[in-house]
Amino acid sequence: MTNEQIQSITVIGAGQMGHQIAMLAALGGYETILQDVQEQALQEAKRKLEAIMTNWVQKGKLTEDRKLAAFSRLQYTSDLERAASGADLIIEAVVEKLDVKQDVFAKLDKLAPAETIFATNSSTIVNSLLSSVTKRPDKFINMHFFFPPLVMDCVEVVMSDQTSEETAKQAMKVTQTMNRTGVLLRKEISGFVANRILGALQREALYLYEEGIVDYEDIDLICRKALGHPIGPFELMDLSGIDVGYFVMQQRYNETGNPEDKPNACIEEKVKQGHLGRKSGKGWYEYPNQGVKN
Repeated sequence: MTNEQIQSITVIGAGQMGHQIAMLAALGGYETILQDVQEQALQEAKRKLEAIMTNWVQKGKLTEDRKLAAFSRLQYTSDLERAASGADLIIEAVVEKLDVKQDVFAKLDKLAPAETIFATNSSTIVNSLLSSVTKRPDKFINMHFFFPPLVMDCVEVVMSDQTSEETAKQAMKVTQTMNRTGVLLRKEISGFVANRILGALQREALYLYEEGIVDYEDIDLICRKALGHPIGPFELMDLSGIDVGYFVMQQRYNETGNPEDKPNACIEEKVKQGHLGRKSGKGWYEYPNQGVKN
């Protein structure tokens, strides 16, 4: 397969990452399928994308013709076999749990053509832990989009020792066609680059909060005013989803066994309470109007 032959992309998972990645693919000219096991999730994804794209047209960021063309290339299905059978590239964007992702890829490996490239949007799990359940480790790569994908202009493209140069080349080409800046990492490490740096900041912020040194609102204020960050670490947790951060911490802890990597008690408590951030209307802060504006 050459770069020119990648014409169809399937995105698995219609959550907060998957539906926007699918729209990036459709806007980039690819025939795109968004798959999710829940019909309600697909309907919600369609509603959100219609709202975002209509807003873009109103703001002059997108023409009506381009919007209609993108939606004409985007299909929705709950049928995994249909989604996988004709895809040149499959991007997985399901929950950040190793066993769930492995189960998805084991199924995809049986349904997708042998030449199909597999990519995971995981924010922390290296692809070698996932490619091991397939027969195509050379066609496996990380394509880590940042939240929200329709806004954030960066994709970490991460190779394992078994990822082929051709696979990496094609992943970078797709990233460029989606109008995103791809950064190629030739050596995999849990968390990659951005999340390891953010993780270090977040761990220190949570330590200062749990030790009673300062309240979370003041930590965010200091990061904004003194460090020039657009939002503070607690605001960022709310934006990304506190449950997503929890799963990332838990996965890192499972891999390392290091107590320092274990999810903080305050994070675990918020997940149990269902206070997951903006998407649930409450996290560290309260959000009367849920959802992320793009």
